[in-house]
Order: sequence, then C-alpha cells, then structure tokens
Amino acid sequence: MSRIYLDYAASTPVDPRVLRAMLPYFSKKSGNPGSLHSFGQEAIAAVDASRETIAKTIGAQFREIIFTGSATEANNLALRGAVAAFKKTTGKTKPRVIVSAIEHESILETARDLEQAGAEIIYVPVDERGIANRDAVLRYINERTAIVSIMYANNEIGAIQPISDIAAIIAKFRHGIPGSFPLFHTDAAQAFQYLDCNVHGLGVDLMTLSSHKMYGPKGAGALYIKEGHALAPLTAGGGQEFGMRSGTENVPAIVGFAHAAQLAASLREKESARIAILRDYFWAEIKKIVPEALLNGDTENVLPNMLNIYFPGRRAEDMLTKFDLAGVAAASGSACRSRALEASYVIEALGHSKERAGASIRFSLGRMTTKKEINVVLKIITRETF
Repeated sequence: MSRIYLDYAASTPVDPRVLRAMLPYFSKKSGNPGSLHSFGQEAIAAVDASRETIAKTIGAQFREIIFTGSATEANNLALRGAVAAFKKTTGKTKPRVIVSAIEHESILETARDLEQAGAEIIYVPVDERGIANRDAVLRYINERTAIVSIMYANNEIGAIQPISDIAAIIAKFRHGIPGSFPLFHTDAAQAFQYLDCNVHGLGVDLMTLSSHKMYGPKGAGALYIKEGHALAPLTAGGGQEFGMRSGTENVPAIVGFAHAAQLAASLREKESARIAILRDYFWAEIKKIVPEALLNGDTENVLPNMLNIYFPGRRAEDMLTKFDLAGVAAASGSACRSRALEASYVIEALGHSKERAGASIRFSLGRMTTKKEINVVLKIITRETF
C-alpha cells in the first residue's frame, strides 16, 4: 500500500539537497565550534555561514540571528526573555503579555507559566476567519506591556495575520524610542515557506523560525532579535550565540536549516502558486462528495497549503483512523496536541462549537504533493462515505 502524506504543517521531510549538505558535519567535519583547532574553526565557519544565509532570507543582520533547538525554544526565549528584561529595565513587577487566542501551544503554555509567576496575560480574540482584532491590540497595550506576540500564519487553519498593521500600532505607542517596550514578536514557523518574511517590511522586533517546517532537519530553530533590543537568556553556560543561548551548537542541523531556508525562499513563489491550485481543486471535489462539509477559517488571506474541514456528524478520531488504515496521513490539529485527541481550541476560538472542533480534519499539502495523490484521497473519501 502506497502512503500519502498530507500533514506537512506538522513536519516536512528533509529535502535530499539539505541532507547532502548536512552529512559531512556528522563525520568528517565533526569539530566543536568552540574549539580553536582547525576542526573547530571549520565548524564555527559553517555555523557563521548558516547564520548569514538565514539572516539574508529575512533581511536581517548576522548578529540578529540566534540559533535554538526548536521553534518552541525560540518562542520561550522571546516571551520569557522579554518579560525578564522588562522587569530589570523598568522595575515593574507585573508585566503584561499580549498574545492571540490561537497561538501555538509553545506560546500559550509559556504565557500561562508566566502568569503563574505574576505576569498579566491578555488574549486577543479572533474573528470567524481567525484574524486577530487589531483594535483589541491597541486597546490592551499599556505602559506595563512587555511583549505582544501574534503569529504570522496559524498552524491549524492557515489564517494570515496583519502583522505589519499591528507593528505600526505598537510603534506608534512606543513613540519611536529605540529599544523601548513593548517588543513585538511573531511566530513565523508556518509562514516562512509561503510568505515574505522580511523583518523590516513586517516591522517586528522578534521572529521565530523552524527548520523542520521548511524541509530541514528537526532540532533546529532560530529567533531573530532586532539590534538594540536585549532579552534575558534562558540558559547559562559558555556564552554561545552571543550570550543568548549557551550550549554547543548543533552544527549539522544548523547547516541543514540554512540550506532549507535558502531553498524555501527561492521556491516560495512557484510552490505557493502550484499548491494553491491543488488545494482549491481538493476542496472543490470534497464539496461534491460531501456537500455538507464546511471550511474552518476563510478561503482568502490563508496559507496556500492548508485546508481545515468540518465534516458534520463525524468524529475526527474515526476519520483519521480510516485515513491512516488507507495509507493517508492527516491531522485534527496541532501535532503537539494531536496525541491527546482534544478538540481544537483554534476552531473553538473562531466561535464554533466543541462538536465542530471535534469533527474537523486538517489537510496540509507540501512540496511532494501531486494531483494524483489528491485524487487517491478523494476516492478514499468517496469509498468511506464520509
């Protein structure tokens, strides 16, 4: 039985070109980047070249890229680091943190943890399309706000947020004072493949990227930190990553990450157009088979690879089991929560019922998805009488 992967939002396979770039750093070029000898110099040169490559893909400077072990770690560094820096800089002991209601768990759980430590957390609501309320952001910002974190594109429904508009609101509040609070962070882990992530165009102070969401290896992430802004590091040690993330760098993963980012940026326009055509075809054909099916989110202002579909009267768990037995991988929500089989909080945040959230499937297409595969999945849906 051939297998069809439609869960690219959870993770992507490593591109063969990326793997080839990584392999020497597992064996022949295995030095520690902190060592002074030639092996170490070879390793730090690879890390530096990778940092420069990723910086260029987002319009950043070399020293503004901090490598982490994942996007989750980068998100933690952004929120925790901003709150700690805010307390130290201002002396205020109850900082405010503003996040959207549909952020990734690594943002929401970090926010809840910070709340336990005394921070005030504000959750910006979204409309039925999954778009954050800009007026609410403006209304909630005050002099105690340490950070605002709004994801660039949602990982379950693909909704694209008005990041540059929100950045303008925050900049106006700060009156253009360099290094002042609140900092503005966006999680661009899902967005990078399909959207322009130039940090100057977006107007962000902090941005999270993830290697394994763009055909790179797992175990590598990055946080862009705009020059002039200081965060408190999460870990102490040898002072790697300009003192922001101590610990020996994962050289093979970082090299792979950089190659993946460069490839994704070069393929962005072409792949976005190709996948959007496939997605629209897939959705139109599903509607013919299951007329009562509904889309969660919107058909516009969304990532081109994402379809989150409500199948009334069905259970996501049952549908996913049938798909898996037929060789098709899909999901009911974020990979970080899917094993718990909980109803999607993202869909509920759109104003929908728990029943709808528990009867919805996310299909996410990717670089290897073909129309032939989509047609196979459509036959399975027809055969299983979804």
